Amino acid sequence: MGLASYLWSAAPFVAMITVECTDTGISVISKAALTKGMSNVVSVVYYNALGTLILFPYFIFCRNKQAPLTLSLLWRFFLLGLIGSSGQMVYLTGIKFSSPTLSSALTNLIPIFTFLLAVIFRMEKLEIRRSSSQAKALGAVVAVTGAFVVTLYKGPPVLISSPSTSKFPQHLLLSDQSRWIIGGFLILLVCFSSASWNVLQAATVKEYPDKMTIVFFFTFFITIQSLVFSLILERNPNAWKVKSTVEVAAIVCTAIFGSLYRIAIHTWCLQNKGPVYVAMFKPLGIVIAMILTVIFLGDTVYIGSVIGSVIIVLGFYTVIWGQAKEKNMFLENEVSHLESSGAKAPLIHSS
Repeated sequence: MGLASYLWSAAPFVAMITVECTDTGISVISKAALTKGMSNVVSVVYYNALGTLILFPYFIFCRNKQAPLTLSLLWRFFLLGLIGSSGQMVYLTGIKFSSPTLSSALTNLIPIFTFLLAVIFRMEKLEIRRSSSQAKALGAVVAVTGAFVVTLYKGPPVLISSPSTSKFPQHLLLSDQSRWIIGGFLILLVCFSSASWNVLQAATVKEYPDKMTIVFFFTFFITIQSLVFSLILERNPNAWKVKSTVEVAAIVCTAIFGSLYRIAIHTWCLQNKGPVYVAMFKPLGIVIAMILTVIFLGDTVYIGSVIGSVIIVLGFYTVIWGQAKEKNMFLENEVSHLESSGAKAPLIHSS
């Protein structure tokens, strides 16, 4: 009984570790597939179409049919898909120009951008006199500073893979400074669009709580939209041919682990442990990305990536600390309010 309860309590920790490993692994596999010649726009069509097919039985048999699907909700699903389809294409282009290590570092900015957008749209209050608000504001500034460091400064190499380890041409994998900067800013743009997606999704979930149905329509609309984008942007018919096992692996892994598995685990951990617990694992992806890119891609880790990543992580955890402190203050105020209300209530009501 004790062992079973211990294993169950450790399950969220193990699950979040696997999510970070699979997310980083998908970036590495995608980088390898793009190096092999996979089209970044066509691949978005394939793996979202596969994700839609996997979720289709759930939509038919298991979805909450009592929750009505209105035109307003379908319009929101369409907008979520539009943000997602354009973001996924830009993200793969950014990965192609830079590296999974840079991507793992910059994606830690998504909670920061989400917080800034929530403040701008008055979904969250920023009371600058409180230490929690000061921590969140300072953390946001520090994290954005780290993003500029990791994007604009490469510096000397820190980890260099031996030539025999690399399975791909080195001149294709190692971007020059201009390509690195372009890739970094493309990923930054995707982080901002992901933050916008988070804000819109939060408002959508309040109206329609069936998350898996939202994911189904999300992948469905991305498939249609990315197909239209691909027909416009990709004029080479050969780009639609899947030529290698690496490309197949990238499409299948992204469909299963990049969407379905990640969302299921995040939803489960959010319900059991809360948002702070889920967010605290994000910086782990930087370390995993550095190891995997050196081992499997023969990539090089530069000092700028290490310094910028450390700055981003410091800013990230400062914001998380501020949010956790603010939540604890809110809970303490609620408890004290209930206690004061109970103390004022008469024990015996006079008739």
